[in-house]
Amino acid sequence: MVNEPRGDAAVALARARALIEESREVVIVLDEARKVVAASRRARGSIPGLRVGEPLPEGATRDRTPLEVGYRAGGREEALVYLSEPSENAAFEELRAGFTAAVSHELRTPLARLLALLELAALPDADTQQLVEQARDEVTYVGELIDDVLFLSELETGRQVVALGTTAVAPVLRDVAERLERSADRAGVRIEVAGEETAAVPVRSRMLRVVVENLAANAIRYAGHGATLRLSVSSSDDAVILEAADDGAGVEEADLPRLFERFYRADRARASRGTGLGLAIVKHVVGSAGGSVEAESGAGRGLRIRCSFPVR
Repeated sequence: MVNEPRGDAAVALARARALIEESREVVIVLDEARKVVAASRRARGSIPGLRVGEPLPEGATRDRTPLEVGYRAGGREEALVYLSEPSENAAFEELRAGFTAAVSHELRTPLARLLALLELAALPDADTQQLVEQARDEVTYVGELIDDVLFLSELETGRQVVALGTTAVAPVLRDVAERLERSADRAGVRIEVAGEETAAVPVRSRMLRVVVENLAANAIRYAGHGATLRLSVSSSDDAVILEAADDGAGVEEADLPRLFERFYRADRARASRGTGLGLAIVKHVVGSAGGSVEAESGAGRGLRIRCSFPVR
């Protein structure tokens, strides 16, 4: 009879088995003789002929990129082998390269403006105070961009738990509307709040506030002077709908499919001070909570963004 580990050792063993078994990667454990000790469910499903106690099937690493991590356990040499599909690596590298290029481009513009302002400040008879204020605005913008990039990165790597608890929507709508009142007044945008007091969504309070703030800021920035933004919440048997609708300038229908892309801004919005990440963050938070986001608009017909959350 094999002696079973006890206490902490048993817990550690069970944990290790679960980590390997439930991994979404193709993970295989090999012993000193290069025979399979354990394999993840995905590995067993994607490699024909893979069996514990036998060597890796011929061709198992064909069209896959292996990453091997050696370690010592109980006096024996073993190895964790990760096999990833080339298509997965290519897609990830393409996404990373595109994101890096976009961030670099977005940072280059305000930094160039900042340098120009500093050079102007050194000229005789320059309005130094005004130029310093403009330079401060550029620094603030760069800080906001970096904050948004880091926040979105945390969301995408799972470091921010979105659906942890339930939050009533109406109080958050009122609070955000009150705190953004001054910036809305400067932009000539009026904010209205309406909806069911009891409607709640399966999202942490902080994350819901991020969603509402980004929706409101988008309207304040782009709707145009004289527009009205209506933040509302309603519910049905299977969904809670958070909606931000304005009667402002709207968005061309050709731009709607790309509205939630990172750094994407329609032609009219390119002169704006926005980072181009607000609606991407909205989509990611709502999607992480099991919901969906859609937008309706047309030039001169305002913009309506509907966030649909599941009822739990």
